[in-house]
Amino acid sequence: MALIVQKYGGSSVADAESIKRVARRIIETQKKGNDVAVVVSAMGDTTDELIDQALSIDSNPSAREMDMLMTAGERISMSLLAMAIHAQGEKAHSFTGSQAGFMTDTQYGAAHIRAVKPERVKNAIRNGEIAIVAGFQGVNSLGDATTLGRGGSDTSAVALAVALEADVCEIYTDVDGVFTADPRIVPTAQRIESITYDAILEMAASGSKVLALRCVEYARRFHMPLHVRSSFSKRKGTIVLGADVDIASIPNRD
Repeated sequence: MALIVQKYGGSSVADAESIKRVARRIIETQKKGNDVAVVVSAMGDTTDELIDQALSIDSNPSAREMDMLMTAGERISMSLLAMAIHAQGEKAHSFTGSQAGFMTDTQYGAAHIRAVKPERVKNAIRNGEIAIVAGFQGVNSLGDATTLGRGGSDTSAVALAVALEADVCEIYTDVDGVFTADPRIVPTAQRIESITYDAILEMAASGSKVLALRCVEYARRFHMPLHVRSSFSKRKGTIVLGADVDIASIPNRD
């Protein structure tokens, strides 16, 4: 049995049907005999819409209040996804970033994770539940909600995987892994089966948007394997790992 952390981005949970599809995929992973925790982003363009609403009211809003607002998008996703899992006959429990134990510094809008203490998440998993965690957010020493900046949900997923001592962190997007070029622009681009942390960091520094830079740096620091794959297909995706790790040791590759 493996412990798998899955992260689903905004395009994967853009509407009710997408959320139901993601719920089926999560349940399928659990039914293979795995323990599963999930980190979820806000639905579709929710974050951008919240920003537009804020700016229509105040052209220079308080950073603290913006973070309070921004955390709402992921909370909507996490609760709807938990409901979708319940509706399909399985048990799930949703958690905000603070409830999941994400402790950050006091920098609003681009906070850094200081510690992750996921005791409630662990208890849910022990009870046979699927734990659903709101990405992109945490709580600071003042008790205020904070957000991690762009790509923060990827970083949340890796940090949770490390704290739970998971076997792999799966990052689900709208592409089938990491390619030699953007397949939406270059039809002949080839999917890369596996790639090292250093190589993917070079790609990110050169403008690749498949994975957030901070997410990969965190994974490399703690030797957490990543599996980048599409939530819209069953293709194998791309494994990101250390140069000395055997790809065959990574669970749920099919």
